[in-house]
Amino acid sequence: MVVFKVFKGGITMYKDERIKAVLDGKEPDRIPCSVWMHMSKVDQDPVSLAEALVEFNKEYDFDFIKLMPFGAYSTQDWGCKIEFYCTPYKEPIVVRHAIQCLDDYDRINCLGATYGTWGKTLSIVDHVARLVDSHTPYLQTIFSPATTLRKLAGARVFKDMKEHPEKVHKALEAITETTINFVKANVEKGVSGFFFATQTATYDFLDDVMYAEFCKTYDHRVIQEYCDKTWFNVMHVHGSNIMFDVVKNYPCNCLNWHDRDTKPSLKEAREVTDKALLGGIMEVPHITEHGLVYESFLGTKTPDEVIKHVHEAIDSVDGKGLIIGPGCVCDPKTSKENLHAVRTAVNR
Repeated sequence: MVVFKVFKGGITMYKDERIKAVLDGKEPDRIPCSVWMHMSKVDQDPVSLAEALVEFNKEYDFDFIKLMPFGAYSTQDWGCKIEFYCTPYKEPIVVRHAIQCLDDYDRINCLGATYGTWGKTLSIVDHVARLVDSHTPYLQTIFSPATTLRKLAGARVFKDMKEHPEKVHKALEAITETTINFVKANVEKGVSGFFFATQTATYDFLDDVMYAEFCKTYDHRVIQEYCDKTWFNVMHVHGSNIMFDVVKNYPCNCLNWHDRDTKPSLKEAREVTDKALLGGIMEVPHITEHGLVYESFLGTKTPDEVIKHVHEAIDSVDGKGLIIGPGCVCDPKTSKENLHAVRTAVNR
């Protein structure tokens, strides 16, 4: 049963009810929205990061929180050397990959959910749960096993998939089991769901056969551990030339990709899937060896242009099954005025 809180002038849903309505194919009181960005000044301290995430969400009245551990958190315990800056606009970067030779694949072993950086990332949930109200959903960020392996090995991983598949599969097994351990612990702590991010579901790197062998099989093992236990599960596909026809059939109830930069558009996606769509705001960060380089709408436009941009996205699908958000992480230099404009735009 849907519960409402009543204000003068009409009936307003709680944030979780609004999201659930969209996921269930029903009409919410308004289009839900959220924005997320890296908080590199505080993302090495779970307490400070949790406080910043909750305060950010309250300030802009967004409908859910995407937890924002630093992007290489799943690699540090296996030997990636990472440089940390702890400043607002410079995210941690991998300065030396853990896998430098074939034998290094054998060093990737299964880890527990509370081990090292995995455990520190898990603790973010405890602090957010203590601070957030009961009607605000929050999602843990996890990476596909192949994405983590790519971060561990760099570009060589695609060559090694072809020439030394047994080495790659052995490492993927350990990463998958570690990720599953982490997922189970997050479910026990009460997360609303997961933001499952893949950076390998693109024809720029793999064909369908290679993707099925080295990515899809392991992805499904992870997702099956939570898809029936949590209620808000987003599949994020990073990059261009993406395998949308493959990932749209993953066991998730919400899809997110760079919809304003690569096919399909929101309108095209709505024609081939009934799942909720999360997107509409053009944010296209490019991953480089020096960190993220942002191609950002929110970071460069005016509030009026932001509102128009959001309205275009809503109109493209007649507002059906849509949650407004960035196609990927947004530029942390985005002005407060533009973040407020996102929230203002969905009041229409």
